[in-house]
Amino acid sequence: MTKPKFEELDYRETELGELILRRRTVRSLGGTDVFEVKLDGYLLMSSLVNEAEIALTTEAMNIVECAECDVLVGGLGLGYTAKAALDSQKVRSVVVIEFLEGVIDWHRRQLVPLGQALTEDTRCGFILGDFFEAIMSPPDESSLADHRFHAILLDIDHSPQCLLQPSNARFYTQEGLARLADRLHARGVFSLWSADPPEEAFLDLLRSVFAEVRLKECVFHNPLLNEDDVNYIYLATLA
Repeated sequence: MTKPKFEELDYRETELGELILRRRTVRSLGGTDVFEVKLDGYLLMSSLVNEAEIALTTEAMNIVECAECDVLVGGLGLGYTAKAALDSQKVRSVVVIEFLEGVIDWHRRQLVPLGQALTEDTRCGFILGDFFEAIMSPPDESSLADHRFHAILLDIDHSPQCLLQPSNARFYTQEGLARLADRLHARGVFSLWSADPPEEAFLDLLRSVFAEVRLKECVFHNPLLNEDDVNYIYLATLA
């Protein structure tokens, strides 16, 4: 049977709006299959544009000081951040917290390209829940229990200023960042993806909690726009 050029793989209603997974074949890219996620009517992510999701991991692993690293990922998406962590020779375990049950289900049903790789790797586990709630809750009430990590990678909001939910704002404060720091081992690294240019006020917040703060630009060609694009990776290291 000939594969359709466009296919809606999954649709469900969520508290954040309509969640849709679709696949389309792009002739101009040699018949490449592109997987796209729409949320509440907006294109949230595409398998065509994943350089920054991967850089979120690779930049952190370049500076983290551990031989057997335990990594926490906030936001599963299409899985590129988690897969990049598993590809690192430094990584012992990866825990992914995902708010939307449908996204985890896509991977378990192998509806997305990296589903099999993530679900069959015994080092990788999924938690259905709110990353921000897990970080902000007292340790004995958090889904993370008493876990500490060598690296925490966050790709949920569009930026610290552009949030998927207003309630996420409490995390982007000195208190929220300090609670995240409590989840890190000494010299642990926090890596944060942002679609927007950095703001000095947020950099100052990071500097108030972490010993070292760096900013990396991730420049890539965006075939959806047919132009170069730039995202930003915040990297913060504990003392």
